[in-house]
Amino acid sequence: MGTRICAASLAATAALTAGLATSTVPAHARATEPPAPSTRAVGTHLLFNKNQRDPAASRVRLVQSGTGKVLADYRAGSGQGGTAGRDECARNKGWLPDGTYRVLSHTTHKRGGRDGINGYAIRIADKTCRDGRTQRTALFLHSEMRSDGTQGDAVPGRDSPYRWDGEGDYRSLGCVKLAPADIKHLFAAAQRYGWPTTLKVVK
Repeated sequence: MGTRICAASLAATAALTAGLATSTVPAHARATEPPAPSTRAVGTHLLFNKNQRDPAASRVRLVQSGTGKVLADYRAGSGQGGTAGRDECARNKGWLPDGTYRVLSHTTHKRGGRDGINGYAIRIADKTCRDGRTQRTALFLHSEMRSDGTQGDAVPGRDSPYRWDGEGDYRSLGCVKLAPADIKHLFAAAQRYGWPTTLKVVK
């Protein structure tokens, strides 16, 4: 199902991409010309809009703070889908709890570990869900790739943790997942417009 366990801490490095060639930008991603210097100072944030009908078809947006202007827009998934996948207190099954998260770090070369996340990854702060007791920890926006950002080889008969194998890879064990080309484009957009300091999760 293309799920990666988000259950460990990360010693993340701050490595940025300089940008992507136009040919690698996915057709469904949208970005505009950079704002004027006076508006760039306003900053940016990430917005994750949950899709109640299909959690695997939710959206991640890079938004200009203050103006609400959408600078980039991508499909993303969080959770396993179904009833449990919509339960923010279900560890390793449910999508992210609503609320605002601090963006802690980002890297283009995460090297797996117990959480199994490689390559491009954005670490966000832990969050206590609506029951006031259950804490969701080791949370990321990520994809499926090798630690150097390339795609692994296909594995006949099963899903590869180092390769985006299709629609099922939008499902996760609680993190937010984007297709490889989309998370790379997000990194380039964040470099261009300014790195977001928060992630807002809303229904």
